[in-house]
Amino acid sequence: MAEQQQVVPTIDRAAVLDARALDEVVTFTSDLIRIDTTNRGGGDGNERLAAEYVAGQLADAGIEPRILESAPGRANVVARIPGTDPSADALLVHGHLDVVPAEPADWSVPPFSGEIRDGVVWGRGAIDMKNMDAMVLATVRAWARTGARPVRDIVLAFTADEEDSAAYGSGYLVKEHADLFEGCTEGISESGAYTFHASDTLRIYPVAAGERGTAWMKLTAHGTAGHGSKVNGANAVSRLAAAVARIGEHRWPVRITDTVRAAITELAALQDLPADLADVDALLDRLGPAATLVRPTVRNSSNPTMLDAGYKVNVIPGSATAYVDGRIVPGGEEEFVTTMDRLTGPDVTWEYYHHEVPLTAPVNSPAFAAMREALEHFDPQAHVVPYCMSGGTDAKQFSRLGITGYGFSPLKLPPGFDYQALFHGVDERVPVDALHFGVRVLDRFMRAATASPSTSAPNGEAGR
Repeated sequence: MAEQQQVVPTIDRAAVLDARALDEVVTFTSDLIRIDTTNRGGGDGNERLAAEYVAGQLADAGIEPRILESAPGRANVVARIPGTDPSADALLVHGHLDVVPAEPADWSVPPFSGEIRDGVVWGRGAIDMKNMDAMVLATVRAWARTGARPVRDIVLAFTADEEDSAAYGSGYLVKEHADLFEGCTEGISESGAYTFHASDTLRIYPVAAGERGTAWMKLTAHGTAGHGSKVNGANAVSRLAAAVARIGEHRWPVRITDTVRAAITELAALQDLPADLADVDALLDRLGPAATLVRPTVRNSSNPTMLDAGYKVNVIPGSATAYVDGRIVPGGEEEFVTTMDRLTGPDVTWEYYHHEVPLTAPVNSPAFAAMREALEHFDPQAHVVPYCMSGGTDAKQFSRLGITGYGFSPLKLPPGFDYQALFHGVDERVPVDALHFGVRVLDRFMRAATASPSTSAPNGEAGR
């Protein structure tokens, strides 16, 4: 297939969205928040009602959805919208329906109220990521009303279980229904293309072009059980505590990937700073607030998060366990394993509790160029830069089908709005104006983006 243009403005994209689309994105966000899809982990979740809501909105627009349950209540929705160019690679647009738990006593509003107040939609999922689900629904329904068509086939996937292991969601879809994603070479989802105010005059839109790998670990220390009053040189709790302390205090070395190098270089240029990568930490200190976009991704990390030992204060247990949230930069797997072997020591064993690959995506691709163009079209003061996500998304599972993933969930946010803090945070909310901006940008990107074979290849070995 011949290489295609980076952006294909085949129609008057500005005229497609109408006032109804802007109203619907707000309504859909609020409605989805009101459907409690809390995922408590370990299989404890239920996305069925949200999946039925999404499927109903798609069907109402003449789009044929499929609801696919991996287990009772664990529902996913998949649909395909044909493009105008049958030879073009397809684009996957995916968002998850589940949310993390919320403690109502901590919130200013009930977390599942979907309340709209003072131009803001409140509730769990407003940012992560029922807002994006709503933007996608509003966009494709507007297409159906106006007869607009994307260039590429668009495959929509609304998934379960992203907030845990994805076993009931994208993992299930990839294993059992891979045929539904035939032809998809690239995908977009959460955690990118939002406004980051680096200063009063510098407005950055980071687009995710990579993710650190997930390395959740279980540590186990064995020792000799005994009475708490007696000296015990084989105390499992002491052995575990020593290993956990070593892990928590470890300073991982810098390991710069291509995506992070591009991010640092562009962020430095925006502030007229030399991109001296010889001392990355010193350079990040000079970048000011913008450094938060890249600081978590210049190295591997390992944070102890859970401890479990004993059953009575005067009894030394024979074993003790701990859990560590590890994250691995692309290419950093071997370093991570050898370091953990050393830090745990001879008396503590470790294993992966959940393990997922790091990802990388090209920043010189036609798709990335189309994302940049769409953002700059609706915000001429936008400075679009690539970055690597510190965490992970369903893109990891879809990468097994050769789909390159980007974080592109556009929102234009006001100064002082701490987007990153609201992920899994208290008083999660999204401005109505931000949703309107996101719908416009998504519409422009999804109907213009094209991919060429040379830039839409699966993630390379560095991403695994």
